[in-house]
Amino acid sequence: MPTMTFLSLFLNSLNGSFPEFVIRSGNLTFLDLSHNNFSGSIPDMLPEKLPNLMYLNLSFNAFSGQIPASIGRLTKLLDLRIDSNNLTGGVPVFLGSMSQLKVLDLGFNPLGGTIPPVLGQLQMLQQLSIMNAELVSTLPPELGNLKNLTVMELSMNQLSGGLPPEFAGMQAMRVFSISTNNLTGEIPPALFTSWPELISFQVQNNLFTGKIPPELGKAGKLIVLFMFGNRLSGSIPAALGSLTSLEDLDLSDNDLTGGPIPGNMGNNFKMQGVDHSSGNSSNSRSGSDFCQLLSLKILYLSNNKLTGKLPDCWWNLQNLQFIDLSNNAFSGEIPTVQTNYNCSLESVHLADNGFTGVFPSSLEMCKALITLDIGNNRFFGGIPPWIGKGLLSLKFLSLKSNNFTGEIPSELSNLSQLQLLDISNNGLTGLIPKSFGNLTSMKNPNTLSAQETLEWSSYINWLLYSDGIDTIWKGREQFFEKTIELLTGINLSGNSLSQCIPDELTTLQGLLFLNLSRNHLSCGIPKNIGNMKNLEFLDLSLNELSGAIPPSLADISTLDILNLSNNHLSGKIPTGNQLQTLSDPSIYHNNYGLCGFPLNISCTSSSLASDERFCRKCKDQYLSYCVMAGVVFGFWVWFGMFFFSGTLRYAVFGFVDCIQCKVMQKVYCINQFLSRGTTA
Repeated sequence: MPTMTFLSLFLNSLNGSFPEFVIRSGNLTFLDLSHNNFSGSIPDMLPEKLPNLMYLNLSFNAFSGQIPASIGRLTKLLDLRIDSNNLTGGVPVFLGSMSQLKVLDLGFNPLGGTIPPVLGQLQMLQQLSIMNAELVSTLPPELGNLKNLTVMELSMNQLSGGLPPEFAGMQAMRVFSISTNNLTGEIPPALFTSWPELISFQVQNNLFTGKIPPELGKAGKLIVLFMFGNRLSGSIPAALGSLTSLEDLDLSDNDLTGGPIPGNMGNNFKMQGVDHSSGNSSNSRSGSDFCQLLSLKILYLSNNKLTGKLPDCWWNLQNLQFIDLSNNAFSGEIPTVQTNYNCSLESVHLADNGFTGVFPSSLEMCKALITLDIGNNRFFGGIPPWIGKGLLSLKFLSLKSNNFTGEIPSELSNLSQLQLLDISNNGLTGLIPKSFGNLTSMKNPNTLSAQETLEWSSYINWLLYSDGIDTIWKGREQFFEKTIELLTGINLSGNSLSQCIPDELTTLQGLLFLNLSRNHLSCGIPKNIGNMKNLEFLDLSLNELSGAIPPSLADISTLDILNLSNNHLSGKIPTGNQLQTLSDPSIYHNNYGLCGFPLNISCTSSSLASDERFCRKCKDQYLSYCVMAGVVFGFWVWFGMFFFSGTLRYAVFGFVDCIQCKVMQKVYCINQFLSRGTTA
């Protein structure tokens, strides 16, 4: 095919070495073999066989060896793309003599070595990408001579040293990325006064120090500004408020101080993503300037020291989809909204603050809500039933460590997509709703195909915001992000729930963890507990459970952590299967009627008889204690009626009623414990 000038075999799953017929096509000017499986070395004979080449793309193959020096003799070549192969041997010096080059992409190869200063001679060069190439180098000041360069991508290497002020000479720069290196020093202010066309500036995950240059405000076309993961200090310059095109701002993980946002940044109507999270500090109250960011879709201010109340106008941000204010020092009540509020929120994180008041009624309008985490605050009152009626898209609900009281609304069982329910460490009372057996997404193991995402996320240009949540997993608080969609569990621990564990819970075979510890649950462990085939963590400790441990518990082959301690369980501990690997006696601690492995108590007839005598002894002591307590208690009640004033007398009566209620609960539980003597 000697007359062919254009050949593209892009994305064809071709393999083998460099094709012979291509070498025989001597008039080719355009050659694209990218996104195949070609291997071996790049032929040395290309300049002799294909002297007219202007475009050469061999990217996303498996070519190996060094970049052949003969490529330097392709005098008409304008565009060279050989990224994403297995090429080694460093960045060749001869590339500096290819003065006609406009595009050079060598990234994603294990090249190693340094950046040759001679690349600064490529006066026609517009795009330079040597990303993720194992470079161990400084940034040559000579690159500042590339006056036509619009894109520089040198991220994910091992670059060190400073950012040369000479780079201000790249007057056509639009996209600049040197992220994830070891660069130090201050960011030269001259860059932003010399790069009028700059739209993306990414220097995240380096070791830059000093202040954010106020000259940034001169880069009026800037859309993306990433400076997170450095050691920048000082306040956020007010000049950022003049960046009217800014959409994505991430200044997290620095040492910034002062106010959270410059006052005039409220005039920035185009801003969509704002992130000042992790490690920054602020002594100012959260301002209402954000309320003017009417296009804002993502607001990420977590892990700071922001204080104050949320202004009422925050609900004006009706395009907001993702809000994360967690781990700050916000306080006060969540503002209410008007009835015509059009909520677009899909993820709300307000955890680890000082918010107070009743459950935020404003969230009732947020029909698309997927994640709601308001744990570790000071909310009080009841959990509203409307959660289970209107927020039907909820997958992750965390209300842990607040002051919620009352009963668990049975309406929560309408949340067919719910995968995680954490309402631990509150003051909830009453029963565990039997209707929890209807939680559809907890009934089957949660598996994801390759096409399904492991995280809820929103993409704004180049920025990925992923959702995550904190929960207690296997006894430790852990943050789930990448695998959040795989998480299924219920945590009701640390409340005052009473009576029996409903059998219906055992139908939730997709649960990975179930924590009902530190309540007042009685009766026995459901006999069908073994149906929960995927449980890895089960904690029923510090309750008042009685009777035998169901043998079906041994059928849960995935069980990794088990805690049944501090109950009134009796009989022989089941053996076999996974239970044989759980050899820690503390699992069953303080259940005086249990025997068998791993306890050092054999299940003999004498031990059972001894246990029965222990029950009778307890019963006698229990009767004596009740009589003595009743006499003393009755005397003080009678005495209080006459001795105290009217106001105090009513208080005493109220106190007595409260004590009586608690005594009756204990009587019921002790009777359950003593009754095992007749059933064991």
